[in-house]
Amino acid sequence: MKKTRIIKKNYEFKNILDKGKFYSGKYIAISVKKNGKNINELGLAISSKVGKAVRRNKIKRLIRENYRLMEENIVNGISIVFLCKKNINIDDITFFDIKDDMNYIFNKANLKIKE
Repeated sequence: MKKTRIIKKNYEFKNILDKGKFYSGKYIAISVKKNGKNINELGLAISSKVGKAVRRNKIKRLIRENYRLMEENIVNGISIVFLCKKNINIDDITFFDIKDDMNYIFNKANLKIKE
């Protein structure tokens, strides 16, 4: 099982969002930057424009769980910040929608380990 560090500091988010590469899917988008460490870093930045706290927490739980299931197949040494698109209806999003979107984005960004 891999270990992933959670990004909490504002300057870390800002650094990844400013200097990282941006990839977008249907529901979520990510900004990715190499961190030079042997550990991945994960950040979730869900805007209050997406919805109230209950809805934002729901989308965070879905993203975290999908990432947890995929982290064995993701390359080491990257920092990822997940963003949720503002123009979507969160009530209609399912676990499998996020899973498909994350697979699409990780394949597009070449972040998956070839099996």
